Amino acid sequence: MLGVCYYPEHWPESMWAQDAQEMAALGLKYVRIGEFAWSRIESAPGVFHFEWLDRAIATLADAGLSVIMCTPTATPPKWLIDLYPDILPVDVKTGTTRGFGSRRHYDFSSENFFREAMRITEVLGQRYGEHPAICGWQTDNELACHDTTHSYSANAKAAFQQWCQQHYGNIDNLNQAWGNVFWSMEYQNFQQIELPYLAVTETNPSHNLAYRRFSSDQVIRFHDEMIAILRRYAPNRFITHNFIPMSDTQTDNAALAKQLDFVSYDNYPLGRTDLFFANAATPNFKRYMRTGHPDYASYAFDQSRGISHGPFWIMEQQPGPVNWARHNPRPEPGMVRLWSWQAFAHGAATVCFFRWRQVPFAQEQMHAGLKRTDNSPATAYAEIQQLKQELAKLPALPETPVVAEVAIVTETVAQWVTEIERQGDSYNQQQVEFAYYSALRKLGITVDFIGQDADLSAYKLIIAPCLPIVSKAFVDRCARSNAALVFGPRSGAKTPDLTLAPNLGPGLLQQLIPVKVLSVETTRPDCHDALHFADKTYESARWREELSEHADLMVVARYHDNTPAIVQAQHNYYIGTLTCDTFLYDFFAALAKQYGITTVQLAEDLRLVRRGDLTFIFNYGATAATLNLPATTQFVVGSNQINPFDVVIYR
Repeated sequence: MLGVCYYPEHWPESMWAQDAQEMAALGLKYVRIGEFAWSRIESAPGVFHFEWLDRAIATLADAGLSVIMCTPTATPPKWLIDLYPDILPVDVKTGTTRGFGSRRHYDFSSENFFREAMRITEVLGQRYGEHPAICGWQTDNELACHDTTHSYSANAKAAFQQWCQQHYGNIDNLNQAWGNVFWSMEYQNFQQIELPYLAVTETNPSHNLAYRRFSSDQVIRFHDEMIAILRRYAPNRFITHNFIPMSDTQTDNAALAKQLDFVSYDNYPLGRTDLFFANAATPNFKRYMRTGHPDYASYAFDQSRGISHGPFWIMEQQPGPVNWARHNPRPEPGMVRLWSWQAFAHGAATVCFFRWRQVPFAQEQMHAGLKRTDNSPATAYAEIQQLKQELAKLPALPETPVVAEVAIVTETVAQWVTEIERQGDSYNQQQVEFAYYSALRKLGITVDFIGQDADLSAYKLIIAPCLPIVSKAFVDRCARSNAALVFGPRSGAKTPDLTLAPNLGPGLLQQLIPVKVLSVETTRPDCHDALHFADKTYESARWREELSEHADLMVVARYHDNTPAIVQAQHNYYIGTLTCDTFLYDFFAALAKQYGITTVQLAEDLRLVRRGDLTFIFNYGATAATLNLPATTQFVVGSNQINPFDVVIYR
């Protein structure tokens, strides 16, 4: 259940055997290799060097380790760029070509790169597909990282024009769907269509959404073909991909994961917390500077589980300070172990650490490993030794499912819509969704992330914090569901082409809740008004909708001017405003009580999650806490006293 990322090409061959033996002694089983090794494997067109890689695989296997082989396509070598310069992407913010010298320097619309990437994948598949030491494959590395889904290249423009023709059939259909009569934007043929960037002011939102769908399809086409090649040459081996946070891929994540055996995720809670909560005035940020926000990592874990086919993996776990964030604090002692246990609690089967040893050169020399550059064990080493001993008590954990009574409905299109049509500077779809999720987690509620096509029958409460475009099939399933349904502001407001719903928002959701959104205002975050719910007063801020009243609606909460803010029709709820964390906590606590969902009230820094018959409690705080569990509790790890940055597991 434990592994590590290793780069034999970075180290003298004389070190490999000792490294492998120490990995095995530490309790590591899996070793990922090769994702950045294209130039070492193929130094010139058709000039291959496999001997070193063969020996590295053999050395790891001799120590009893299982190898995860990667396709090295994230780093096209310089000779390939010189041979086919159109591989380089073009920046959509400046229109300039992004150069060689780092990584992910390729354009998904370059047919030259597509061909060459599939060629190197086939070469590796033929050589190593059935190698007995290789248990599985990772495709590429962190697809779409560094804003590489979109490109302003001539290749992307031509491919987008073809995509538009396939999707709209004729130019009149496209002009009608996009509303191109506005501002004299009508096209006479598909060859006139530009990419929606570098215009004088904002470009057509429907055009933008179409381009994002196209760009996502390009990534998926690339990925699916790579998987198909590996399937041919590597039967009975798993294929996975290491995702970055779902909001950063700019790709339909569910579609990207569809052909994989399971999803992997790269977990860097400190840097990601810093980026996610970019405002330095965020309350309590310093409190979590060296731990990460208590709900941020689990937010990513549950999203990963939602698109995985069974348990997911952590392919890269932060072991210490990293180098790439705006600020790079070190983890509090114990946090690497805590994050690992947290991943297991939320459904992970395996946690792999990045990386075995900190490298003394190049761009990531400040990024920690399990060992320092002088080969001494880093702080996390002892935490993994402890983790190994604790995991031995739970051999069946990887096969144990996570069962949730509450689901959040999400999709990448919702993020695209709200990025394209921001309407207010302080609206961020991911942070809106996270606020809903965090309120549920503070109540000790386990959460699934699902798409609109999911089966709803397993849930008592289904929540869509932001779902601007809804399908009729989804609304029909909601109508047949016995669950309580909660829709956040903006839900159902748009058509699939990103125009206003003809019957006003929430569009098709009016079949469930007979309410109309009469107008929308967005305000500064410091200009909030009152929100009255259950004899208490909360905040309404940033996004506020004027809702109609109807005889079949119950008003659940009201604005400062006594107009409806939240309405209910049977077991369906519509929330017309963004609000504060306190309201979300109290509102979901009330719904959980009403619909028979168990909640647990813990101290602010504690989080609880269940997997099978196991309960996990995590302490993100700097002070110990007493849990007051009954004397019959069977502790697997820890006791009734939970120390700072520690974990308790019990039956």
